Amino acid sequence: MPKYPECWQSCGSCASGPVFILEILVEIGDEISFGDNILTLETGKVALDIPVLHAGKVVAIHVIAGDTVDEGALLLTLEAE
Repeated sequence: MPKYPECWQSCGSCASGPVFILEILVEIGDEISFGDNILTLETGKVALDIPVLHAGKVVAIHVIAGDTVDEGALLLTLEAE
């Protein structure tokens, strides 16, 4: 998973408490491009769309809505184009 935005560390209020997956925006078999949003994270105060850092075909999704996740967690597997 990408790093949390810098403002989360400096402010502290959004990053306090669990960070969980609100919604998965892709499905297995989807072709995605660099920068496409793949899921929405939520804390008690903010929702944040997470973009993908590589293009490819989604071959596996390793999380479900409601999961709590840490920075660096494996979210999905892509087959490179």
